Amino acid sequence: MSVLEKVRPERAPAPEREPRVTDQHGRRIRAGELVWRYLLLLAVLALTAGPFLWQLATSLKGPTEDIYSSPPSFLPAHPTLHNYTRVADTIPVWDYALNSLKVATANVVTNCVGSALAGYALARLRFRGRRVTTLVFVLAMLVPVEGIVIAQFTTMRELGLNNTLVGVVLPGAVGAMNVLLMRGAFRNLPYEIEEAAYVDGADVWQRFLRVALPSVKGTVAVVAIFAFMGAWDDFLWPLIVLSDPSRFTLTIGLDYLHGTFAADERLVAAGTVIAVAPLIALFACLQRYFFRGVGEGAVKG
Repeated sequence: MSVLEKVRPERAPAPEREPRVTDQHGRRIRAGELVWRYLLLLAVLALTAGPFLWQLATSLKGPTEDIYSSPPSFLPAHPTLHNYTRVADTIPVWDYALNSLKVATANVVTNCVGSALAGYALARLRFRGRRVTTLVFVLAMLVPVEGIVIAQFTTMRELGLNNTLVGVVLPGAVGAMNVLLMRGAFRNLPYEIEEAAYVDGADVWQRFLRVALPSVKGTVAVVAIFAFMGAWDDFLWPLIVLSDPSRFTLTIGLDYLHGTFAADERLVAAGTVIAVAPLIALFACLQRYFFRGVGEGAVKG
């Protein structure tokens, strides 16, 4: 052992620090506050996911189980998929689902393309009346659907699009909220990126397709989810414009599961699960882009 090792005192081991829970700003969260946060999250989860889980459990219950028991039983005693088969035997649910899929897919395509073009024009191009046009889109969001449904129906009738899926898609082809979302996302992009492309000789379409649009994929995903959900869940407008049962969408078709004098809640619950399942699958596939896109247009309006 050397002289330095004899003289140098042994260092005491550093005391172990208790693990701390911090927020996004690095500030410590107290235990009581953390408990309240988790309780609040659980309450919100119960209010949002609880009804769907209850419908799912009800759809799996057999005809011998009492769904109105007190206290209510959440889990089915003998799970069965017979209710889903009965839905297909009662109404042509898969034909209705195909019609809804056609409408929703067309709505997604038209909203993504139209909103991206309009949003880029409002955010980047300089033309007379740009601010007035933006104000018109804002005011369009304030008009309730019920206030313009008669005008929409009259327009579809004049165009000969009543009782067609095109007539269902056309009024919601480009949503005002989606245009404003894309406008905000494009305004948040640094303009220097497009200036560099302009110096390299890129025209407006090349800057839009190769520079701006790939940078706002998250917002495009948000628009796609909103457009799909709006078209898939819409009930009022398809009910007004469609009269042929073979062209009914899923939301209208499921209404036939309710009888005039009685209704089987197990059958209704199974139809509800069939209608909600595609929305869950879509969000599961696009959730990575969705949460990234929510903040792309949140800084500048």
